[in-house]
Amino acid sequence: MEILRQAVSVIVHDQDRDLVATLRYAAHGWRATPAWTIPGGKVEEGERLDEAAARELREETGLITDPGGLRLVHTIQVRQGWDGEGPFLLSVFLATAWSGELTNTEPDKHLGAHWSPVDAPPLPMFATAHAALTLYRGGGRGFSTHGWGGEGSDPRALVGA
Repeated sequence: MEILRQAVSVIVHDQDRDLVATLRYAAHGWRATPAWTIPGGKVEEGERLDEAAARELREETGLITDPGGLRLVHTIQVRQGWDGEGPFLLSVFLATAWSGELTNTEPDKHLGAHWSPVDAPPLPMFATAHAALTLYRGGGRGFSTHGWGGEGSDPRALVGA
């Protein structure tokens, strides 16, 4: 039986300026070139999804948000994990209230943290992050897949590369 692992991402939307928080991953290991993404990561054992999202946001950007204030806006079922260990479910949350300043708090992983236009995210961007932003902007359905049928199978694939 295949185990479906859990991951989270957070779209931090500054609605006054119409900007979202983005991170630029450094080229390292399986990342051959730098690429953009949104904050997120794996859910730890026994952790609630909203708490994992708030934790990952704080760890990667220094932004602090109340898990209870996050809104689930999209779910992506990904066929193959970044590490090749199998599928995972990516729960994408929206944060419209937070405290702190956007900072690159993981300089070993990221080249920078930036506010980017919600309607023109920086490229190249990881396909799952790009899909999350595109579907959020368009008000699309709350579920999509990555890696089934004719879809790209590698979650490390880049849009705009």
